Amino acid sequence: MASLKNRTQNCSVSPVFLPCFFYTILFITLYSLSLPTKALGQSPPFACDTGNASLSSFGFCDTSKTLEARVADLVGRLTLPEKIGYLISGAASVSRLGIPKYEWWSEALHGVSYTGPGTRFSSVVPGATSFPQVITTAASFNTSLFEAIGKVVSSEARAMYNVGLAGLTYWSPNVNIFRDPRWGRGQETPGEDPLLASKYGSNYVRGLQQSDDPDPNKLKVAACCKHYTAYDVDNWKGVDRYTFNAVVSQQDLDDTFQPPFKSCVVDGNVASVMCSYNKVNGKPTCADPDLLSGVIRGDWKLNGYIVTDCDSIDVLFKSQHYTKTPEEAVAQSILAGVNLDCGYFLSQHTQGAVDKGLIKESDIDKAISYNFATLMRLGFFDGNPSKKPYGNLGPKDVCTPANQELALDAARQGIVLLQNTAKTLPFSATNIKTVAVIGPNANVTKTMIGNYEGTPCKYITPLQGLAAYTSTTFQAGCSNVACATAQVDEAKQIAATADATILIVGADQSIEAESRDRVDIILPGQQPLLISEVAKVSKGPVILVIMSGGGMDVTFAKNDDKIKSILWVGYPGEAGGAAIADIIFGAYNPCGRLPLTWYPQSYTDKVPMTNMNMRPDPATGYPGRSYRFYTGETVYNFGDGLSYSDFTHHLAKAPTEVSIPLQEEHECRSSTCKSVDAVGEHCQNLGFDVHLTVRNNGTMGGRHTVFLFSSPPSVHNSPRKHLLGFKKVFLHGKTERLVVFKVDACKHLSVVDEAGNRKVALGVHQLHIGDLKYSFNVRI
Repeated sequence: MASLKNRTQNCSVSPVFLPCFFYTILFITLYSLSLPTKALGQSPPFACDTGNASLSSFGFCDTSKTLEARVADLVGRLTLPEKIGYLISGAASVSRLGIPKYEWWSEALHGVSYTGPGTRFSSVVPGATSFPQVITTAASFNTSLFEAIGKVVSSEARAMYNVGLAGLTYWSPNVNIFRDPRWGRGQETPGEDPLLASKYGSNYVRGLQQSDDPDPNKLKVAACCKHYTAYDVDNWKGVDRYTFNAVVSQQDLDDTFQPPFKSCVVDGNVASVMCSYNKVNGKPTCADPDLLSGVIRGDWKLNGYIVTDCDSIDVLFKSQHYTKTPEEAVAQSILAGVNLDCGYFLSQHTQGAVDKGLIKESDIDKAISYNFATLMRLGFFDGNPSKKPYGNLGPKDVCTPANQELALDAARQGIVLLQNTAKTLPFSATNIKTVAVIGPNANVTKTMIGNYEGTPCKYITPLQGLAAYTSTTFQAGCSNVACATAQVDEAKQIAATADATILIVGADQSIEAESRDRVDIILPGQQPLLISEVAKVSKGPVILVIMSGGGMDVTFAKNDDKIKSILWVGYPGEAGGAAIADIIFGAYNPCGRLPLTWYPQSYTDKVPMTNMNMRPDPATGYPGRSYRFYTGETVYNFGDGLSYSDFTHHLAKAPTEVSIPLQEEHECRSSTCKSVDAVGEHCQNLGFDVHLTVRNNGTMGGRHTVFLFSSPPSVHNSPRKHLLGFKKVFLHGKTERLVVFKVDACKHLSVVDEAGNRKVALGVHQLHIGDLKYSFNVRI
């Protein structure tokens, strides 16, 4: 085909024996049967074509059989080399069984992505809805939004699959904890809090996977929670993810790093978990049987497959030198619980591992059975997808007006108003007739969609969004976000004459990204100079908009009297510019809250990124990490965020005491205990309700996040405060509503002890709801 294609491209200059149009028509006809012609709208390859009589006798094609029976039948028909071919992400075809090749690697972090070989865009589907980067969506604290985005993404993914442009397995979401503000991939995560990350992960997974099929085991697409576990160093001062050994206490592992993955599996029923590059306490995660077979498969009962991060087995052999031979690396990974290798290492060295007696063929059978079961749950072995659920989806279902509106609404909900002196915002278009729009991110497109992105439906830049409300003048002020030299004079000139100045600054993927951690947390280059100099001469109020994944030390701006309002917009997606303008001009009431702590630069000056400890160490002066443990100075706090309305809370109902019904022979009946196990009969039905009246005292309706925090007694080096729950509510102006939190004492009030066991602390617990504080006693 390649040679024929070259003939048609050069037929005007190459000697040919047939007319040029014949080659062209012949090429189009033959090319329409090959892979590239899926762009012409043909259906994708699939197994078990019911139109092929030779396949009808195969048990794995018989949908009346159980999933287990179908998988066993298929595995039993494969030769060892064929089985090995299904251990890797680029799975080969088995034509004698009518099984086409399949590419496992597709991504859908915040929309269908072109990252990974399993998905691409074409003239048939030129783009897909690009939602805000995860850190921005997480700032909405809206679980129904998390799921709604997942549903849209999976529908667009199925639509693209139906025309041969995408796969069915998506290695998203990223539920790692945003532990250190310098991490380049923190933007991909839901933030620093384990509960928020857990809620995001399980709800996004549910949106991606939940099928309309009456069989609850069927999948719309298969999600994957990554990167398991304690993965949050990419490349910092010469330390990279391929060799980093994360030294993590059992307490921090079970208290902070594991909960999002557990929630993905237990609550979200995720179809896959991806092990990470790094080592945890000396063992590569992809070769650790305790973490994989023991926890994911054993304790949590994963219903799906375990996949490596790309080339992780190659890395543990070549970079980490964990095994002496590649065959040993194969054996250790497969026996630990790996089922699928993103890469080719297993295809190259598994036969050798079998020949050397390091693994048995039955070990391979077990591994690929999980992979086949996932594809069968997706309908890959059920025949023509056009005749199955979601077979009617196609290009018309991608980038629909409703999908694009959801992307806009997600951006609005995720934008955080951090400062609003004298209620400067919202602007009125009747009073603010001219706006000077300044900054390296003021007219960007691709910056708004972050990484692991796809081609969006369209962009609305901040400048375009603001121009829809009022007259604008524009100066970038910097040639890029690195801002080696700020063009201050031109920016000052337009700020001095406009009714208001909006500075849109921050970062992009050249500053923070995969394989690129920051070394500081200040605005890059001369951006601070640009901001301060422009603020000095501005005729009207100055609004600072920060576009970034991680936090920034903008203390200088907080303390500048000319800067009235500060907004953080994360990476707000394809419609980010419209969302920013809607909030600035009051078409939308801001409701986002920070999903991470913003530290001062002094924090990163003294805390190595490689120190994984969450808890402070007074002996060394180590300050700890996240709002749960860190008590030092901050620029902004986790949960910070303002509204144009004033919301107040009134506690209507809460217990004064919670009594744990231990049996008479329990040791804590006869001796003093600081805590009791958070499992057992005594935990059954041990719950209570917290009733709150939330009132919008303003005239403008809006969404409001209600946080329920708890400060437990000081036992087991417990968090100083942690999030028990959150709810997103909408209230019209001058109205109120009841909000109810259902608290499970053993689940929500427990802390993790030094050995990694959950315990309910005895003594006084304090609830925090906004400015309210309420104490109650937990006793036996």
